[in-house]
Amino acid sequence: MEFTSRRSNVRSRNGVVSTTQPLAAMAGLRTLLKGGNAVDAAVATAATLNVVEPMSTGVGGDLFALVKMGDQAEIQALNASGRSASSTDLQELRDKNLTEIPSDSPYAVTVPGTVSGWQALVDRYGNMDLHECLNPAIEYAENGYPVSEIIANQWKANAERISKDGLKSDLLINGRSPNPGEIVTMPELGRTLRTIGEGGAEEFYKGSLASKITSHIQSLGGWLTQNDFAQHEANWVKPIKTNYRGITCWECPPNGQGLNALLALNILSGFEISEMGFQSVETYHYLIESMRLAFMDGASYIADPSKAKVPVKSLLSKEHADYKRSFIRPDTVANIDISLDPNVINDTVYISVVDKDGNACSLINSLFEAFGTGIVVPETSIALHNRGKGFSLTENHPNLIEANKRPFHTIIPAMATVGDQLWLTYGVMGGMQQAQGHLQMLVNMIDFKMSPQASLDAPRFRTSIPNESFIETIAQNHILNGLKSKGHNVSLAEPHPSFFGSGQIIETDLSNGTLIGASEPRADGFAVAW
Repeated sequence: MEFTSRRSNVRSRNGVVSTTQPLAAMAGLRTLLKGGNAVDAAVATAATLNVVEPMSTGVGGDLFALVKMGDQAEIQALNASGRSASSTDLQELRDKNLTEIPSDSPYAVTVPGTVSGWQALVDRYGNMDLHECLNPAIEYAENGYPVSEIIANQWKANAERISKDGLKSDLLINGRSPNPGEIVTMPELGRTLRTIGEGGAEEFYKGSLASKITSHIQSLGGWLTQNDFAQHEANWVKPIKTNYRGITCWECPPNGQGLNALLALNILSGFEISEMGFQSVETYHYLIESMRLAFMDGASYIADPSKAKVPVKSLLSKEHADYKRSFIRPDTVANIDISLDPNVINDTVYISVVDKDGNACSLINSLFEAFGTGIVVPETSIALHNRGKGFSLTENHPNLIEANKRPFHTIIPAMATVGDQLWLTYGVMGGMQQAQGHLQMLVNMIDFKMSPQASLDAPRFRTSIPNESFIETIAQNHILNGLKSKGHNVSLAEPHPSFFGSGQIIETDLSNGTLIGASEPRADGFAVAW
């Protein structure tokens, strides 16, 4: 079947930046034009998104990144997610009769890792210092910008989450969210970003900002202390990978869910998807089943590897893929009884940058849910994430909450290589949709030879371990009934970026070295180039 994309690919020889908001993408491009490299541009873009898409990301969140510098063969992974408090008290949660960590509670706040990630990236690979990278964000915060349409709708839909703390911040205007096209200034957030730019991670984790954040958390009954902040560090770690039809696919290791994407690819590799046809019932069936089986392993094993055993090598083995594949039948749905919440809607930003020298940065920055916990630190306009919600309260689970531990994370930047050559820098946002977004995008490009933009435009599914799936209303009509006939509990849903994911891709054309950028049609963003 021929698929007509809704946007053109963006092609360039000198550099591409792709993200969810045009002003932020241009902040990254401006950074490239001023002599910054892909890493500098990614940090500049992420910081600007804190201002122009504040419900999704910011200095109160966490960050993961993959970096490949030019002809360097090895991809490097950065884990800048934060840890729980040293005084974390599981019994306190049980005494409150909690079975999960409330998403709007101070217990859901782990140390925000974003600033440590920005600092680690520019220190190791950047051409610029952190202050230079933050300048575009500071300019937009201080001088103002017009709010884009989809972001305005997301802001309005989630304004109630910050209706308490956000009233005295830059995040609301007289208690309301801004309208599309309305000029917004954020002087308080601008001061926060200036403080970070001037003092770096040292100031954020050991200075006045750490004091303000921890004091506010403690006033709400939370555990985080200034010492927890002072002890935080981002870590360079070894990425994980698998081979799918000759393409090496790279992800960050646990505590992130990149493992889910690789597990699904391994299972799917045993089926000739290209022969089943693009957007066929059979293709949907095998992708959904592979993803559900991968999620079963992820729910059982993904945790902080410094605190729990995560058998990545065994899980990614051929033998394990063969075993999991044996559960899949052509006409029936596998019975899987470990549950995940299929309807968690999350807010995250993803940034893909490749520069003229072939340097690439795949970066994801997130508050988890919209405005995170909804807790906004006074005098800073910092919205604090709720990644601690990802901990389990089930005894003996590897992801059980405990002191100084990183929680399960949904956010996952990715890359793909052919030999030592970079082919793709990509990501798809949207909570548990992220791994299945990676799967679908890769199948579109590898099995069905689609361009980056067409692969993002194509209809998607969303599934979970309990037999519950959704397909977009833009999918062909026969798919819904065909999946139901195989036993899928499947419904239609509108193509919303938070539910079906929001992706960005940059492809390196291996035949001539040119760059091909694409951006999510369900969101406000664009790929920009020079």
